Amino acid sequence: MQRRHMLAGAAFGLTAGGLLRAAHAQPRNASWPRALNMGTAAPGGTYALYGPAWGQLVQEATGVNISYRTTQGPNQNIILVQRREVEIGMTTMGVALQAWNGQGAWTQGNKFNDIRALFPMYDTPFHGISLKRSGITQMSQLAGKNIGVGPRGGTPGTYFPLIMDALGYRPAAVRYGSGSDMSGQLQDGLLDAFLFASGVPIPAFSEAETQSEVNFLDYTAEEVAKLTRAFPELSAGTLPASTYRSAGRELRVVGMFNFAIGHKSLPEDLVYEMVKAVLGQNERLKQAIAAGSETLASNASKNSFLPYHPGAARYLREAGQTIPDNLVLA
Repeated sequence: MQRRHMLAGAAFGLTAGGLLRAAHAQPRNASWPRALNMGTAAPGGTYALYGPAWGQLVQEATGVNISYRTTQGPNQNIILVQRREVEIGMTTMGVALQAWNGQGAWTQGNKFNDIRALFPMYDTPFHGISLKRSGITQMSQLAGKNIGVGPRGGTPGTYFPLIMDALGYRPAAVRYGSGSDMSGQLQDGLLDAFLFASGVPIPAFSEAETQSEVNFLDYTAEEVAKLTRAFPELSAGTLPASTYRSAGRELRVVGMFNFAIGHKSLPEDLVYEMVKAVLGQNERLKQAIAAGSETLASNASKNSFLPYHPGAARYLREAGQTIPDNLVLA
């Protein structure tokens, strides 16, 4: 609980003063909108903290007020940006690939081609927790068990049922809800395991390990090989033993990178200043949230398919990144 509050407090500390100033601020450029809406995610995940952290940097740099909409996560953020119900949001690249190609049941065959990449955020490792008293120490033991996977419209809610199917581990039930709700159900014995994917340390996992003794669930080398073959958008990785207070060992995971996205209609010069504000102030972002340590221009290479907004591409090129012309679309 303490670590979660520290993370939340840091993000709030970055935002509070700026929000008061922005109430009376004018955009630096009269042609820019006075305000933008950002799609974030449900409480208990990293987006809920990371969004306000980078939003405040943008707000201070541009004078454009940023407001935040709680969503189910990446899938819903893409839908909302496509419809311009929010102008900016965050997503994982696997979900973005499904959206761009109109694949995946949640797209209903629709292609979401009005979204544009803004900047790289951080990697999302897929892992889980169980209560130590359950005796569950590995993914293969989840066959026939009740698992929680976060919001239905989020990356873990989309991918974990596919991951379990690819591994051949059929759970008895898959339940959906916010990270904090899943953690509560785990503590109450309604779930045998809570599987999630978010920037680390996952706030809900950090909270859970302060309340009970937990096991951290990762993958065998064979499971990682099987998953990266089945889902090319996933990559193999490890989490240091120090990621969580009680992990006690390095965790073997698969991961997927996150990107900020925006609607294609955003003014080019505004997007340039937005991306510059975030990538040019990495130290401030890291102070607000640990996941910001990966928010670097050099991670632009993690995106090989989603077109960059021209304003974003201009800043990334100035920062020394190679952005091919076919990956920039107005």
